[in-house]
Parts: sequence; structure tokens; C-alpha cells
Amino acid sequence: MEKTKVAIIGSREYTNKIKVQEFVHQLKLKFKDNVTIISGGAKYGADKYAKRFALDFELDYKEFPPYHEPHNMYCVLDSFHYNRPYNVGNYHSRNKKLVEYSDMIVAFVPTNVTNGTKSALKYAEELEKNFVIIKG
Repeated sequence: MEKTKVAIIGSREYTNKIKVQEFVHQLKLKFKDNVTIISGGAKYGADKYAKRFALDFELDYKEFPPYHEPHNMYCVLDSFHYNRPYNVGNYHSRNKKLVEYSDMIVAFVPTNVTNGTKSALKYAEELEKNFVIIKG
């Protein structure tokens, strides 16, 4: 059975770690070990908490950092995709790959949806992926 791939994305300013923790815990209860948590690999906000709690709950974890970042053990893509020169377009390319790879997308935002999150959700709409926005 293929694992359900749930992308947890959102603002780097998102600080409600309890909400992300509860969400990941509910995924663990619902899917047992048949779920993979996906994030964009940011060191702050929703991505940080997605990684932390996926690993805390011993769930499969994968990430799609932007291409100017270094490759790491959680990257879905091969290492030759990384350590590229910085370009703002790297974020949009990453968002598209992340959405394509995921079965559903969950965006955690403090109040308003940020531009990066909007970019990912736009791809989700285009690809007819299920998504939800969780505020607060």
C-alpha cells in the first residue's frame, strides 16, 4: 500500500507549534505508518514544525528545499538539483514539485496567506489537489 503524502507548508512566521503537533498526531492516528509528511525544508515556521513532529512521531518525512539550498538526507530530489545560484524562482519551482509529489496540502498561516504559500496553493488548484488553510 502506497503511503498518503501530506504536505505541510506555510508561513515562516507561523509559531503555533501545538496546532501543527496536534495535526501531525491526528495523521499518525488516522494513517498509522502509512503517511509521509512533506515540507519545503524551511528552518522556521510551519516547515520547521512539520519536520520536528513528523520525526518525533516516527513518521516518514521528505522535503523539497529550494534549489539554492544544500541537498540533505530528507530530499526527494537527487543532489544535482541543489547548491544552485540563488534565484527567487527557485521557491516557485520547489513549490510546484512539492505539490506534484503530494496527495494533499495543508497550509498553516498566522493570519493571512503569504506569497510563497499562495504560490503553492495556486499549483494545488491547477493540479486539482485537495488543500486546506489553517489559520492561527
